[in-house]
Amino acid sequence: MAAVAAAVAPPILELDPSHDRAGRVMEDIVRLERRIFPKHESLARSLHDELKRRNSGLIYTTSGADGEEVIGYAMYTCNTSLCATITKLAVKESCRRQGHGEALLAAAVERCRRRKIQRLSLHVDPTRTAAVALYRKAGFQVDTTVEGYYAPHRDAYRMYLDL
Repeated sequence: MAAVAAAVAPPILELDPSHDRAGRVMEDIVRLERRIFPKHESLARSLHDELKRRNSGLIYTTSGADGEEVIGYAMYTCNTSLCATITKLAVKESCRRQGHGEALLAAAVERCRRRKIQRLSLHVDPTRTAAVALYRKAGFQVDTTVEGYYAPHRDAYRMYLDL
């Protein structure tokens, strides 16, 4: 009986702006941003500025061993020495339900934990049930519903995780 090799998930990488690939990685992320999020929610225009801040981090994962295409990313900001916010978490539609979002979320939480952050928060549209389920599975709890967060009559859950 032949042994079946377990699929190895691609690594979670931290964006290094000085790396040769950084420009291409950013282009892939901007493309994903534009496909996944409505224009008024997209960071596509301000992504470069957001990443210039010392308190922001961006992690990503790529397709397969060749690492040619970014298929998911997470962005977080350490607002204070004790509190951080996950500002974005997205996975390419064709790559969802394969554990990439969970791996990105776990990596973002771990990076915040290493910085001695005590509370991690995020906002999520309650109608994005898969995202809400992912965050709950990771231990996040709904703190409150923020009315009109995304647009009039389009609310958000503010969720948190105490580390």
